[in-house]
Amino acid sequence: MAKERIQDYARVKFKRIVLFFSIALLLALLIVATRSACVQDVLRTVLMRIEDLGWWGPVAFVATYNLATVLFVPGSVLTLGGGAIFGLWWGSVYVFAASILGAVFAFAIGRYLCRDRVVKYMESHPKFKALDRAVSQQGLKIVFLTRLCPLFPFNLLNYALGITQVSLKDYVLGSFGMIPGTIMYVYSGSLVGDIAAIGTETLYTNPQDSAVKWLINIISFIATVAVTMSITRIARKALDESV
Repeated sequence: MAKERIQDYARVKFKRIVLFFSIALLLALLIVATRSACVQDVLRTVLMRIEDLGWWGPVAFVATYNLATVLFVPGSVLTLGGGAIFGLWWGSVYVFAASILGAVFAFAIGRYLCRDRVVKYMESHPKFKALDRAVSQQGLKIVFLTRLCPLFPFNLLNYALGITQVSLKDYVLGSFGMIPGTIMYVYSGSLVGDIAAIGTETLYTNPQDSAVKWLINIISFIATVAVTMSITRIARKALDESV
C-alpha cells in the first residue's frame, strides 16, 4: 500500500514537472518569437493597413491590440504606431481603451481557467494563501504601482493578476496607472509620424525622443522601488500572521 502511494506521488510529481517545463518552454518560445524582427515587420504592415481604413481604423486598431495582448505580443510597437496614426490625443485614447479591454480579457482567462488550480495549491500551503489574501486587500495599490512601471511585463501580469484574489474593480481602476506610460509612448510615436520607423533604432534619434525615453526610465525606476517595497511589506505581514 505504501509502495503504491509512493508511486502515485512520484507519478503526480513527474506530471507537474513536465507541465511546468512545457509551459516555461512555451513562454520562452513566445517571448523569442514576439521579439523577432519578423513579428515587428508584421505589426508594422498591419498598422499600415489600419491607417488606410479611415473610420474603421480605430476599431481595427483596438481589435488588433486586444488580440496581441492575449497572445503575449508586446504592445510597444502598436502603442507607438497608435501615436503615428492617430496623433497624441486620439492615439492615447485608443491605446488606453485597447489596453484596458485586452487586459480584462487576459485577466478573465487567467481567473476562470487557472484559478481553481491555484486554490487547490493554496489549500496545502497556508502561507501562500495568506499572502494571496493580503495582496487582495491592497489590490488597487499593487495593480496601480505595477501598471505605472513599464518594466513589469504587461501581458504576463494580466494573467498573473487573474489568479490572485484581486477584484475586477480594483484591477480595472488600478490599470489607470498605465496612463502616464501610454501617453509618453504615444507621444514618441506621434513625433516619429512614420510607421516604417516604429520599432527600429531610428526611433530615439532626436533630443525630444531621448528626453521622453529618459522620463520613462525614471518613472519606471521609482515605480519599481515603490511596488517592491509594498509587496515585501505585505508579504512579511501575511507570513507573520499565518505562523
